[in-house]
Amino acid sequence: MTVTPSARAVSQYATTTGNLTTRIALHDHGTNPQGWFAWLDERLPLTGDVLEVGAGTGRLWSQVDHRGRGLRLTLTDFSAAMCARLREVPGARVERCDATRLPFADASFDTVIANHMLYHLDEPVAALREFARVLRPGGRLAAAVNGSDHLAELNAIGPAIGQPDLVIGFHQNDVTAETAPARVAAYFTDVTVERYPCDLEIPTVAPVLDYLASMAEQPLTAGQQAAVRDLVQARIDAEGAYRVRKHTVLITATRGPRGQG
Repeated sequence: MTVTPSARAVSQYATTTGNLTTRIALHDHGTNPQGWFAWLDERLPLTGDVLEVGAGTGRLWSQVDHRGRGLRLTLTDFSAAMCARLREVPGARVERCDATRLPFADASFDTVIANHMLYHLDEPVAALREFARVLRPGGRLAAAVNGSDHLAELNAIGPAIGQPDLVIGFHQNDVTAETAPARVAAYFTDVTVERYPCDLEIPTVAPVLDYLASMAEQPLTAGQQAAVRDLVQARIDAEGAYRVRKHTVLITATRGPRGQG
């Protein structure tokens, strides 16, 4: 049975923040001493009224001082569990909603952020139209997506142990670093793309097992776990770490006078 991107997102995130938290923790093993959220902080076009769509656990706002900058912050997510966490972000307005049907008036925001969420949608183009609609003329979009080769070494493990659904893009749409810029350009101008310079060097097997467990609809069997340990430990023994390539880009763009490029 085919599982849509949104149905997969519901099963993974609707009632728990644990899966997302585990996946974020994996990236603590990044080779760039400047973590993803700190790197974003220097590049986000933050001013005035800021909307983050699909804000997850709100981790970004533990790094970005929105109150110190005088930002008026609105956070959304479809997940009740995520929204409960988002309400812990000081001074933020939180709305539970669908990214393709935002409950905001036209031209309400100066910045829209879509951090690693477009590929979870059944209709990403509808979301881009909504982002353009709620932005003011001259407002800025910042969207993070991954390349088709992102986490290739982790993606190889699932098929090797008989679990092809553990591949990160198995239940996602086709929005990637390669395809997203052209889609953004249909609704925005001044589209720029910058790649985050980072890979992963994972020192032990445990974070890999935790990551795979967070992806699996059913727990890995004892045999599958043993196979993962053998595969990953062999690489650690040979190279000193389990090395994983990352391919993440930040796309920024401007809303034109009519909400399109």
